[in-house]
Amino acid sequence: MKIKIFISSVQKEFAKERAALRDYLRGDPLFRRFYDVFLFEDVPAIDRRADEVYLHEVERCDIYVGLFGKEYGKEDEKGYSPTHREFNLATQLGKHRLIFVKGADDGGKAPQMQALIKAAGDQVVRRRFVSAAELVAAIYGSLIQYLDEHELIRSAPFDASFCRNATMADLDEEKIHTFLSQARRARGLPLPEESSAMEVLTHLNLLDKERPSHAAVLLFGRQPQRFLISSEIKCAHFHGVEVTKPIPFYRIYKGTVFDLVDQAVDFVLSKIDLAVGTRALSVQAPVAYEMPPEVIREAIVNAVAHRDYTSNGSVQVMLFADRLEVWNPGTLSPPLTLAKLRKPHGSIPCNPLLAEPLYLTKYIERMGTGTGDMIKRCRNVGLDEPEFALTDGFVVTIRRKPELAFKAVGGITGEVTGEVTGEVTGEVQKLLTVLVGAMKRTEIQEALALRHEDYFREAYLIPALTAGMIEMTIPGKPTSRLQKYRLTAKGKKYLEKLKK
Repeated sequence: MKIKIFISSVQKEFAKERAALRDYLRGDPLFRRFYDVFLFEDVPAIDRRADEVYLHEVERCDIYVGLFGKEYGKEDEKGYSPTHREFNLATQLGKHRLIFVKGADDGGKAPQMQALIKAAGDQVVRRRFVSAAELVAAIYGSLIQYLDEHELIRSAPFDASFCRNATMADLDEEKIHTFLSQARRARGLPLPEESSAMEVLTHLNLLDKERPSHAAVLLFGRQPQRFLISSEIKCAHFHGVEVTKPIPFYRIYKGTVFDLVDQAVDFVLSKIDLAVGTRALSVQAPVAYEMPPEVIREAIVNAVAHRDYTSNGSVQVMLFADRLEVWNPGTLSPPLTLAKLRKPHGSIPCNPLLAEPLYLTKYIERMGTGTGDMIKRCRNVGLDEPEFALTDGFVVTIRRKPELAFKAVGGITGEVTGEVTGEVTGEVQKLLTVLVGAMKRTEIQEALALRHEDYFREAYLIPALTAGMIEMTIPGKPTSRLQKYRLTAKGKKYLEKLKK
C-alpha cells in the first residue's frame, strides 16, 4: 500500500509549485513506487463541500506537506483559512508534517500567515524556498529520509547517501561560503550570509545523519576524486574526425563539480575558433566563438549533473575537426525520451541534490529547459541543432561551423584558433586580441567567456607573460588586488602582424 502525501494550499500563489511537485513525484521511478500524491485541484466535480473533501484527505494521508506563502486565504466563520485548518488537523492527528515557507523572510506576508508560520515553527523544522525547482529538491531530501527512517529502502539514492570514509573535515568551508554568496546573489537563496557551513549543508539536504553525502563531497569536497575516482572529466582534442593516437591534446580535470564544468568549458573555448571584429564602433573589438559558450556549458553541466556516478566511466569531452562530443555514463530518467528532449518537458534530474546547487548558482539556468535552450541558441547562430543519442551512455554532439562566427561579429580582422602559431599558442593569441589598454584578470576572463581562474592562468596568462607579449602594471606586487595587464611593444607588434 502506498504512502499518501497531502499537499496543502489551493491558493493561486502556489499553482506552479504544486504542479511541479505533482509532476515530479509521479514521474520519479522511486517515488511513484512508494508515494501517492493528493492535490485538491485533481478532484473531479462531486456533490460534497470543498472543506469536507480536503479535511477528509488530511485524515487519510500519511504525510502532510504545508506550503506557506504571502496569502492567508479565505477565512471561515471561526477565522481560519483552509491551509490553517489543514495544518491544525494534521497536528491533532499526529501526521508526519513537512512545512515549506516561500521567501527569505516573512516581511510582506499577511499577519495571519505570519502567525501560522510562527506556530508551525514552534513544532517542526521549517524549510524556506524561493523557486519551484528549489522546493522540489527540498521535498526530495525529506521524502528520501522518510523512506530511510521507516526502513522502506535499504539504501538511499546515490546523491543522498553517505559517502563512505568521508567526514566533515573533508569538506571545504570556504567553498561552502563562496557558494552561499553566489546563490544569494543569483537566485535569492533564503539563508543569511553569516550561516554556518552546517546550516548550509542541512538546508540543502546534503547530510546523512550529520555525515557528508556523496552530493556534498562532489559539490564542496577538498579532494572529491579521493572518494569518487570516476567523477573526473577527460578532455581530448583531435585534429581529424576520428579518435586517433597519439592524441594531440589530452587532459584529465579534477575538483568539485563547479571546477569540473569550468575547466572543461574553458578547455573547449581554448581550442575552438574565435572571430574578432573591428573596433569601429567601440574600443573593445567584438568577438564570437564558433559555438555559443552557453551551448557548450549546457552540454557539459548536464553531463556532470545527470550522469550515473555509480559507473566506473568518466564524463568525456572530445573536440574533433567537425564536431564537439560530450559523453557521460548515464541515461534518461523515465518518462523522458530522446524525442521529448526536443520539446518542453518536466525536469527529472538523476541527482536532484547535486543539480539544485548548480541551479542556485546559475550553472543550470532553468530546470527542464536546458536542451530547448541549446537548440534555440544553435538555430540563432545558424548551427545545426544539437544531436542527442543513447549508446553505452548519453551523448550530445554539436557540429562545428567556424565561418558562422565571422558573420556574428562582422568586419572581421582575423580568426584566432586554439593551435600553436609561430611564437605563441592560440590561447595567447586570443588573450592579445581582447586586451585593450590595462585590464584586470577578471576583465580579460570575462571578455573570453572563461570562468576557471587556474585554467586561465595556466593556459593564457602565464604563457603570455613568459612570451613577453604582456606585462603587469604593478610588477613589484604580482598578487595586488589592483593588478592589471597590458600589451608590451612585442605584443603590439605581434598583434599587428596577426591582423595582417
